[in-house]
Amino acid sequence: MSPGMKHWTLEQIAWDRFDPAKVEPEVVPLVKAAAMVERNGDDYALYLKSVFRDDPDFARAVDNWAVEEVQHGDALGRWATLADPRFDYPAAFSRYRDGYQLDVKADASTRGSRTGELIARCIVETGTSSYYTALGEASEEPVLREICRLIAADEYRHFKLFYDHMRRYLARENLSFAKRLRVALGRVGETEDDELAFAFHCANAAAGTAYDHDRCIAGYMGRAMGFYRASHIERAMGMIFKAVGLEPRGRLSGLAARGAWRLLCWRRDKFRAALAREAANANEPGIARAG
Repeated sequence: MSPGMKHWTLEQIAWDRFDPAKVEPEVVPLVKAAAMVERNGDDYALYLKSVFRDDPDFARAVDNWAVEEVQHGDALGRWATLADPRFDYPAAFSRYRDGYQLDVKADASTRGSRTGELIARCIVETGTSSYYTALGEASEEPVLREICRLIAADEYRHFKLFYDHMRRYLARENLSFAKRLRVALGRVGETEDDELAFAFHCANAAAGTAYDHDRCIAGYMGRAMGFYRASHIERAMGMIFKAVGLEPRGRLSGLAARGAWRLLCWRRDKFRAALAREAANANEPGIARAG
């Protein structure tokens, strides 16, 4: 596929099937936040092309990847505007881009090697593919279901894209298994950094509200984690195992998936408790609502 071509377009989505009666209120803040992160794909492309500046084949692949990522953001942003006509998607994204910036002129990967960078990208695509699958399967709104299905399929292809290039670089750099595993685990841990938390803030907080990482990550994760099922984690764990060079299906992968599912449930409940405390505090006399 040449740069700029897409597997689908916004015009092919059946927007006229949007059913406001089937919109789940807890989903709308998540979709708004996801639109911010996906739409920022062109900055990630600049970062990747700077890191891989002497690899024209990879640069062409990244250009096409970025086109699809931006389209994901625009599809989610359009749906969020249908679900909440007050949502100003361009303005929210402008705030996000102003406050969350990547080093688009990086001389080298923040992962220590090009192989490590590509493993990290595999982990990201694993997370997004499983997330949109979970969100789409949980939603009854037909347009969101369609969008999530399309995005999840794209993200799975993107995993394969980065995996294939990772194998090419692994043959050159010979990154040890221990280092590959460390990169993968590190990237999984970054799901609670400012990228998602600040996206949630920009997409959902009232104007003038100060950014609070803990409140925003709880707002995002407390909702998002509720849509996962054990089957989604099992599939994701298989992809992670493949990225680091382990057998994606087997006893070890199954054990890891069960452990990850228990951890997710524990984290989900912890974030939900934080949301409940915030709601209780906001309703107490003399305490202003955070927005």
